[in-house]
Amino acid sequence: MTQHDRLLIIDFGSQVTQLIARRLRELNVYCEIHPYQNVTDAFLAAFAPRAVIFSGGPDSVTRPGSPRPPQSVYALGVPILGICYGQQVMMQDLGGRVEAGEHATAEFGRAYVEQAGRGDEFLSGWFQGGREQVWMSHGDHVAEIAPGFQVLGTSPGAPFAITADPARRFYAVQFHPEVHHTPNGRTLYENFIRLAGFRGDWTMGAYREEAIAKIRAQVGDAKVICGLSGGVDSSVAAVLIHEAIGDQLTCVFVDHGLLRQNEAAEVVAMFRDNYNIPLIHADESDLFLSALDGVSDPEVKRKTIGKLFIDVFQKHAAEVGGAEFLAQGTLYPDVIESVSFSGGPSVTIKSHHNVGGLPAKMGLKLVEPLRELFKDEVRALGHELGLPASFIGRHPFPGPGLAIRCPGEITREKLAILRKADAVYIDQIRRHGLYDEIWQAFVALLPVRTVGVMGDGRTYDYACALRAVTSVDGMTADYYPFTHDFLSETATRIINEVKGINRVTYDITSKPPGTIEWE
Repeated sequence: MTQHDRLLIIDFGSQVTQLIARRLRELNVYCEIHPYQNVTDAFLAAFAPRAVIFSGGPDSVTRPGSPRPPQSVYALGVPILGICYGQQVMMQDLGGRVEAGEHATAEFGRAYVEQAGRGDEFLSGWFQGGREQVWMSHGDHVAEIAPGFQVLGTSPGAPFAITADPARRFYAVQFHPEVHHTPNGRTLYENFIRLAGFRGDWTMGAYREEAIAKIRAQVGDAKVICGLSGGVDSSVAAVLIHEAIGDQLTCVFVDHGLLRQNEAAEVVAMFRDNYNIPLIHADESDLFLSALDGVSDPEVKRKTIGKLFIDVFQKHAAEVGGAEFLAQGTLYPDVIESVSFSGGPSVTIKSHHNVGGLPAKMGLKLVEPLRELFKDEVRALGHELGLPASFIGRHPFPGPGLAIRCPGEITREKLAILRKADAVYIDQIRRHGLYDEIWQAFVALLPVRTVGVMGDGRTYDYACALRAVTSVDGMTADYYPFTHDFLSETATRIINEVKGINRVTYDITSKPPGTIEWE
């Protein structure tokens, strides 16, 4: 099996650390994110990175006990890149000096860096047009650079915006090259990995072969059941595992009564028509909807649905006979978010159904062949495996389904209204050729009724909210800028075609502060 060159990202708590990993994966570099407190001398020796990146973070290196990497990282003899807080850590650790923030030296948002001193291979392709736009987010600042470093770039609030010790291949920047608002940031990552000698051997073709070998080694001749939702993640996982172990795999598609219009039929047909994978279509809608009767709290909804999924999988694992593994479409962002940066309990925004293991009573072990991948890499793997483009490009759909797009209590009547409205909305998006421009789009049926007039009569029906967002990885998102004509046309169609809705709104909240889903 290929041993990829590996890059280690030491996380100091930045909100955009994942973007560093995404930029590197796009450059065919395998990398992993690990919280600083997990990176010990023993860990470094075992991981054996070809290069290391220090992320940004919210702390101050001037505070006693602030997050630091082990000193041994500087003796590895590999290139290191420090970003924002990571730059300040490098300077403080290696003999420089950082000062606590003052208004005059703080920078937040767009800034411009000017070249200082001679060029360096790290800056190849930079400053071609003079200054470079970057994204700053720092209060503290480097007051004195460490011995051996030189200044390569300055900004009004950061006189040491870019520093380097070329002899040791140590580089540090005060800004964030991973974010969209540093337009030429990718070039710095390209230069850094070239300096580190990466081969760019992280491809989906290679990953496919390695994943198949790992699955075979883990599973042996045992049977596996796969929870199939019809979404990209579980579909790719199912096809990959089937390629590895054939008929040892049985997929279980659970219809919990919370699917979109015609979704169950479409998913079952896709798998039965395209893949010779044993498939159990479990219609458990009565079970789920009965358990959700009268439930309005979103966390209770999620936990109720998660528990019932486990119960259903357990039942069908017994039917299959001899199943020892449950396969899930867990992705790398799920894994990262489940690890607390601080080492303490993290705030729970939403319960994740696919991270944290399985109840002991199930007696099953997990197979998670996608847990090293980001969503766009899963789609690339899907192309590699030959999945239909219509499935690879599907918008994400949450495990709890329409339950969390129906705030308040759930009823069959409200679900029927929601399905029809959602179908009209998605049809509109497809008709206007916008589906592939949008990360996720759906209708939320609001738990309020409003007065309206249709014809000459008074109506008292539900209001709904349209939601459509653009995103790269689902971690942050912005609303899609539909034209007023599109919104007007869509609202008219929904009100005319969906009995039970008389008012349509459009949700323009970004993430953060909101989440993509309503619950």
